[in-house]
Amino acid sequence: MAETAAWMWAAFAGLVGLVLYIDLAVLNKRSHVVSLKEASAWCSAWVALALLFCAWIWQRMGPDKALEFLTGYVIEYSLSVDNMFVFIVIFGYFDVPRRYQPRVLHWGILGAVVMRLILIFAGVQLIHAFHWVIYVFGGLLVATGVKMLLQKDARVEPQNNPVLRLVQRFIPFDGQGHGDSFFVKAAGRWHATPLFATVLVVEASDLVFAVDSIPAILAVTTDPFIVYTSNVFAILGLRSLYFMLSGVMGLFRFLKVGISIILCYVGVKMLLVDLCKVPIAVSLGVVIGILALSILASVLFKEKPAQEGAAFR
Repeated sequence: MAETAAWMWAAFAGLVGLVLYIDLAVLNKRSHVVSLKEASAWCSAWVALALLFCAWIWQRMGPDKALEFLTGYVIEYSLSVDNMFVFIVIFGYFDVPRRYQPRVLHWGILGAVVMRLILIFAGVQLIHAFHWVIYVFGGLLVATGVKMLLQKDARVEPQNNPVLRLVQRFIPFDGQGHGDSFFVKAAGRWHATPLFATVLVVEASDLVFAVDSIPAILAVTTDPFIVYTSNVFAILGLRSLYFMLSGVMGLFRFLKVGISIILCYVGVKMLLVDLCKVPIAVSLGVVIGILALSILASVLFKEKPAQEGAAFR
């Protein structure tokens, strides 16, 4: 951390605070249904901002650090695509209307920014203190990638989330929807709404996602500034990415396969770190190439329509 000046951390914190304020408190203050056009525009804006920040890192810290940032950003962003499936299931289970889904993701983003900071610094300190931890992370990534590759239909059961079940012991829940409110007062007592339950499950899910994504970026670099900033920029674009892809994710049938291969690649890279060092430019090319091939395969080899009576519901 000493390699990065304190003012750079302060500048990044100020930038994140400013863009979050503009996004959440100014432009998206009121609950509304996010259109595909709006989501695409926001997605492009977040990517452009990340690339500008990458150019700033190039100018301040050199090309190697910039490539590390870009590789970490691409890995985190690609892993986020798979997380969209989980969000769709969560919103469906709690029957969250589309106009209130941005509010849930707003709070999910804020919580994720804080959680990632804690987890990233913990992971970096572990690797610096105990080098063998990098092999644990590598093995975890390979196992996760293989499991994702072999697992056809992962079941998500929001009602069994341990965080939600723990909170239910202390806070009564109201099963009825109450607009965009997280809490309502009934019979002189405060009750949590389904929208608050959704936020809890989304936050808990992000904690699980971090177990995959953070070790994956630590395979690229252990510089806390690069790891955290690449993570945060990917998280900032998560909400717009969700609304842009939620209606079309089913078209990319091989995308999950590509993400699985990426996890296995970065896992093996960590396991072989003491035997060979893969250049960052090569890793970036491999990750982008795998994503491009999985999307191309999805376009060329579309899934055959299900026979009558066997349609997926």
